Order: sequence, then C-alpha cells, then structure tokens
Amino acid sequence: MKTALIHSEAWRDFDYGPQHPLRMERLGLTWRLMEAFGLTSLPGSTLHRPEPAPEAAIARYHHPEYIAMLKACNGGVVPPAAALFGLGPGDNPIFRGVWDCARLVGGGSLLAADLIARGEVDRVFHFAGGLHHAVDQRASGFCYVNDAVLAIMRLRERGLRVAYVDIDAHHGDGVQAAFYRDPNVLTISTHERGERLFPGTGFVNEAGEGAGVGYSVNLPLEAYTDSAVYLPAFEEIVPPLLDAFKPDVVVAQLGVDAHRTDPLTHLQLDIQGFVGAVRRITELSPQLLALGGGGYDLQNVARGWTAAWAAMNDVEPPNDLPASYAETARSAGFRATTLYDGPVAIPDEIQGAVRDYVGRQLTKVRETIFPHHRI
Repeated sequence: MKTALIHSEAWRDFDYGPQHPLRMERLGLTWRLMEAFGLTSLPGSTLHRPEPAPEAAIARYHHPEYIAMLKACNGGVVPPAAALFGLGPGDNPIFRGVWDCARLVGGGSLLAADLIARGEVDRVFHFAGGLHHAVDQRASGFCYVNDAVLAIMRLRERGLRVAYVDIDAHHGDGVQAAFYRDPNVLTISTHERGERLFPGTGFVNEAGEGAGVGYSVNLPLEAYTDSAVYLPAFEEIVPPLLDAFKPDVVVAQLGVDAHRTDPLTHLQLDIQGFVGAVRRITELSPQLLALGGGGYDLQNVARGWTAAWAAMNDVEPPNDLPASYAETARSAGFRATTLYDGPVAIPDEIQGAVRDYVGRQLTKVRETIFPHHRI
C-alpha cells in the first residue's frame, strides 16, 4: 500500500481575518501534531508540496467572470460588484492573496487526483482541501474554489468512476450541484439537517435530476446526534451504496465540524466516531482521495485529521499527545491532552429523539434512493 500526504507551509501567507471562524493556523497545528506522532515519515508514504492550480484548470468548472473577480480581489481591495459573486464582508471575505490561496487549495487537490490517476498511490490526504460549498459562479461558506469538484473532474477525465462521501457537519451542496445530473458520480453527504444549519439544503428528496436521479444521496441528522447513533446510520447507507455503485476511486471530504465542541454546529461526534467513519471509508475505497473541510475548534481539527491520517495508513498512535507537542498545544489553547475523547452522556430523551429522526431519514433513503441501485 502506498500513501501520500499533501501539505504546504504557504498557509502562513493567508488570513481570512481575526474575527473569521476559519483559522488557517489549523493546518500548521495539524501538520505539527502529525510530525510529533511520527506520521509524516511513515514507510511507504510520500510527502508532496502542491503548486498553485493553473487558471485553465480552475476554469474547467468555475465561470470566467467569477475567476476574473477573484483575481481582481487578490490585492485585498473590494472591487465593485464583488458582492454579486458572494465576495465581501462576512463568510467570504476579500483578503490579500485570496486568489493565490484558492489556486493553492485547488492545486493540492488536483495533485492528489493525479497521484491516484497515475497509479502512484492508493490513498492520499490533502487536508487543506475539501472546500465543498463554492459553486461555478460564486463563493459560498468560506469556500472560493471548489477543489473537490476539480479533483473529481480530473479523475473523470482519466476515465475513473468516482464516489464522493462527505462527513462534514454542513451539507456538501457545491459538489452535489456540480454532478446533480451525472450518473457517473455518486455523491453521499451526511450532515446536520438543513432547517438548522447552513447551507439550508441536503434533504433526502434532493436525489438528482435526469440521468442523475438516485445518484445524489443525503442523510440529514438531528442536532445532538452522537457517535453511537451516527456510526450505525452511516453503516446502513454508505457501504451498500458503494458496493452497488462500484467506484474506482472514493473522494472523501473529512470535515471535523461534526465534533461535539465545534462552535458552529450542533452534532455530538467525538474523535473516535469521526475516525470510525474514516476507517470505514478507507476500508470501502479501492483508492481513496481524502480532503479536509470544516472544523472550527482548532484542537479538534488537529486531533481529528491526525487520527484520520493514521487510520489511512493502518497505524494506531498512542492516545496521549506527544510531549514534544505540549508547548504548541498550550499556545493554541488546547484543552485536550489526548488524541481521543472521554465519554459524555447524552440524556435519554434527547438520544431517543435523535434516534427517531435518523430512523425516519434512513427509511426515506431506502425508499427514495436504494431502488435506483437495485438494493
């Protein structure tokens, strides 16, 4: 088995702003924790530094007028009409180097796709990627260029059949939209229900259009869904669909914001549950291209993606965070001193309501989606 990790220290050059919840330093914290555990020098694994994606590669999906606007924003000054493209104060701020940042993220995911398509690796992790909300003509949800879409398109150009599995707390709406009519790309998203969380989509009846009906799959989750509920629900949906679809490659978006302490969401997964889902995705994938995604509590991001990378390499690191990482953890305000979480009890009445909700959604998926795959 050959694996690859994609990372660049260029994240230091970019900043969404001091009040923005997406902190670029989460990438450096993750890298340093992987390094402290010895996970950046594993046998059979290679490290790759991405180059910025060529404009032509981004234009395979994103509209020329939108690209022109991103380029105009690169100096950090707000051009006229930027708001028409979702750019400006708020979720998608204009900061110095925003176009450079978007190109680098896109380049990392295209590199990951090329490593898979050329047969150089079996599993690859680009944890700076996974910006799944951007659409062809608009930024959305902290995402400027949809690197997951670019990677899937690159794999499809190489003739590979692709399944996309998204475990971020937010619905993978941008990826779903890109392939909504395409029966050659199966998109599966598990996420907090759209009535309660951005982007307000991801209902079971969003099942695709035309030839793509049945190839967009959504499993919405009630607030307070924990690992004990999530993992069995995941098992009922994802393995049978992947088995029926038979992808050549799985592209996985591994947002960590379903964690119980994430400040923007209301799910209750622990690191163990998150990594449990990653392990299952890894086991089910003939080849795996893994991307990062959401995550707004820095300690969860570093611990979750470090544990995910270990799982992709069939490695079980010790639970205690390495002593060499202690000062980094303190300076970043970590409260956790272990890779995995301790138990937290969910009250029975809440657990019952959560189980009831997910049970209804599973029934809808089986009724709405499974017949299209002869399951």
